[in-house]
Amino acid sequence: MSGAPSASIEGRASWMAALAALAIFAVTNGAPLIMVVGLKAVAEDLGVPRSEPALASSLAFLGTGLGGIPMGWLAERIGMRRVGALGACCVALGMVVSTYGGIVGVYIGHGVLIGLLGNAAFNAPLMTYTTRWFDRRRGAALALIMSGQYLAGVFWPTVFEQAIAQIGWRGTMLGFAVVEVALALPLALLFLKPPPEAPVAGRYGAGPMPGARVLGLDRNLVHGLLCLGIFLCCVPMALPSAHLVSFCTDIGISRAHGAAMLSVLLGCAFVSRQFWGWASDRIGGLRAILAGSACQAVALAGFLATQDEMGLFAVATAFGLGFAGIVPAYVLALRELFPAGEAGWRVPSMAFFGLLGMAAGAWMGGLLYDHFGSYAVAFEAGVVGNLLNLMVIGLLVMRQHGRLVFRVVVMP
Repeated sequence: MSGAPSASIEGRASWMAALAALAIFAVTNGAPLIMVVGLKAVAEDLGVPRSEPALASSLAFLGTGLGGIPMGWLAERIGMRRVGALGACCVALGMVVSTYGGIVGVYIGHGVLIGLLGNAAFNAPLMTYTTRWFDRRRGAALALIMSGQYLAGVFWPTVFEQAIAQIGWRGTMLGFAVVEVALALPLALLFLKPPPEAPVAGRYGAGPMPGARVLGLDRNLVHGLLCLGIFLCCVPMALPSAHLVSFCTDIGISRAHGAAMLSVLLGCAFVSRQFWGWASDRIGGLRAILAGSACQAVALAGFLATQDEMGLFAVATAFGLGFAGIVPAYVLALRELFPAGEAGWRVPSMAFFGLLGMAAGAWMGGLLYDHFGSYAVAFEAGVVGNLLNLMVIGLLVMRQHGRLVFRVVVMP
């Protein structure tokens, strides 16, 4: 082995890049939350069932995941700075387009501009970009930057709830378009500098050698299982995130308190994600996924157990503490299992399935509500999906554990 652990690429510039990514995520992840907070207002104003504006949130998630693959390819060639600037402009334009043309305008604005061309330029590409700055504390760095969505969740819902009450959902979207251009665009242009060169295969930080089997299995099979696993855990993950405010108002809790509950959920997720990042650097990505998914399943079942306001605040807190580390752990696991040179396409393709799960969960919640008049069936379906996720990731953890035991016992 020609490299040494002392030859780390981490330094002050690494954390500057991570903090810039955190700030960008905190701004751009506010865009889809306008639809979450204003779901009922949009449906009533446009005269459509609740599942139709809920589908707009799903299209934003789907577009973000699908667009991450070509945007990741583009970022590898022209740089994260230019791709980030493009994304900020498209998110702002998507806000504007969503205010025109009825539900079709909402779909185009959210699915194409905010999702496919906007947040897609930040989500997976910014994750890959950040991992290229770190080799020792990659899990902590990923947890930090991906906490931006929770900072957005803490700050924006209450702002949007008050803005919608004062100027309506259309005025709120137009106002956020200005914020996006004023904050996210200069952050991308000023701070997303080129990362260090990727280490040569076989050196410290480069990951496994290209072509090697993963956990004793075909490498693409393992990649497929990770994609399936992240889909199955993101379906239930999306339910409280997309429908908590509407769920609260349905059972007699005010929209303001529902928005506050969402902020508590995402605020707890921000704090606990830092712990999960620290833990994942020590126990590994796969074990962190398994632990977080188990916590998420238990907390999600809590939404079926109570409709008391204080009880729901407690459940929302537990859900935020439990699920926060799952998605960063998937990226960390992928970087641990596959060569660094493959991150440019493996991270976006896996992230696509995660966002596909978020889209499916958000849309499924609205669809099942429209059919049954209650969110109970949606939460039950989410628990089932979470249990299936535990089976998939549990299989990979057992393979990893078995190979580690073999190395210790047979090859001391």
